[in-house]
Amino acid sequence: MIKRIFLGLLLVLVALATMLVLNTLRQGSRQLAVPALAPMVVDSAAVAASLAEALRARTVSGLLDATGTAAEFDRLQAHLRQRYPLVHSSLQREVIGNHSLLFTWRGSDDKAKPMALLAHQDVVPIAPGTEALWKQPPFGGLIDGGFVWGRGALDDKSNLITQLEAVESLLKTGLNPLRTVYLVFGHDVVVGGRQGVVAIVALLKQRGVRLDFVLDEGMAVTEGILPGVAQPLALIGLAEKGSVSLKLSASAAPGHSSMPPAAGTSAIGRLSAALTRVDHSPMPGGIHGAAAEMFAAVAPELPFGQRLAMSNLWLTRPLVEGLLGKGAATNAMMRTTTALTVVNAGNKENVLPGQAEAIVNFRILPGDSIASVAAHVQRVVADDHIEVKPLGVAFEPSKLATSAAAPFKLIERAVREVFPNALVAPSLMLAASDARHFDDISDHSYRFMPIRFKSEDLARVHGTDERIPVDQLADMVRFYHRLLQTAAGAPPEGKQP
Repeated sequence: MIKRIFLGLLLVLVALATMLVLNTLRQGSRQLAVPALAPMVVDSAAVAASLAEALRARTVSGLLDATGTAAEFDRLQAHLRQRYPLVHSSLQREVIGNHSLLFTWRGSDDKAKPMALLAHQDVVPIAPGTEALWKQPPFGGLIDGGFVWGRGALDDKSNLITQLEAVESLLKTGLNPLRTVYLVFGHDVVVGGRQGVVAIVALLKQRGVRLDFVLDEGMAVTEGILPGVAQPLALIGLAEKGSVSLKLSASAAPGHSSMPPAAGTSAIGRLSAALTRVDHSPMPGGIHGAAAEMFAAVAPELPFGQRLAMSNLWLTRPLVEGLLGKGAATNAMMRTTTALTVVNAGNKENVLPGQAEAIVNFRILPGDSIASVAAHVQRVVADDHIEVKPLGVAFEPSKLATSAAAPFKLIERAVREVFPNALVAPSLMLAASDARHFDDISDHSYRFMPIRFKSEDLARVHGTDERIPVDQLADMVRFYHRLLQTAAGAPPEGKQP
């Protein structure tokens, strides 16, 4: 009898193992097969020189010196007019909110839905006291060692310049796009975009414009980001997270430290207990939405063991989600994250403070909301002595686009043609971009910039020694050039770029 039970269990295990292996082998590569594309000839030195000049303009958002800042935007835009004469003479140019730019490249087919490429002119400030740490002056716009150095080289003047380079080049070929193309270059993106991009969206909406798709900064061609993936991985953001900061405040009777109250009843004690509960009770998450699409695209390219686990989530989901939850980046892909960022209490070592406050920042996964985050925190804190209220600017997560849509396939194709050794996968953008402002007038908003990123490059964005390799600028021009060719229309016969 025992032998028969053992044999039966063995057969069940063999059948299960066979089913898992067969299901794994059935999951073939999802990568788009495209023919080799001969690299377009790009004058990398000229593009680098143009970017360097753009970086010398100190277009820092939020500076108190409005007159001085305006002069820097004027300087940048004077350079753009000089370097890209066809763009300025052939496209309609409008200035919105003082310095944001809206270019309209009118298409010949009124029935074709327009598209928009986004980039921004403004940059974040240099952290006070860190100027001397830069190997090159942050606003020097120097080309050295094969790099263009300066604030904005990655975020986001390289996209601004290479988009204009691509359009200028296509205009020289005589391209007349079938669909209308909008170029949207905000000037206050870093501080929310209210005067620039938000106003541009309102203007387009007033004009009855409905965009087929939007492409903004965001994800990149990454290397070494996802364990098990040896090839470069081009991630195209389908959505971006929302954000809300909640202020937790605890009050108690102040007093002398020589006579403390019962444990856990002081302002700091109550707040500490509440923060511990919040920190140890993350929002529920899992492999769904953009994360599910990303892992489905990547799974067939993984080593067999990982591939087997990712291809059979019906059985392995708890294990896989637990492992992914241990990595900061992969955990953030799967859930609304909780970050304890500020704590204030007390001002003297022998005085019990009457007030203790903390700020907790949440990056909200599509599917969650500001309201659901606040309700979660109230439930977890479970203390009537703790006040919870929103602080500062909050915004909901964006709409979730789909990788099954035709515009995604256009972007994917251009990536595969310009970066032939890169895998392409949909993803979720963890930070914020302008693309979210277009949700009301765009069917599909994507977030991708054709820059090759290694893990060590991430610290350069908004950090010290921001720079971009000169040879990468050529690939950026090629990407935007090819995307516009395929998405907006081919050049006239006989005039190949």
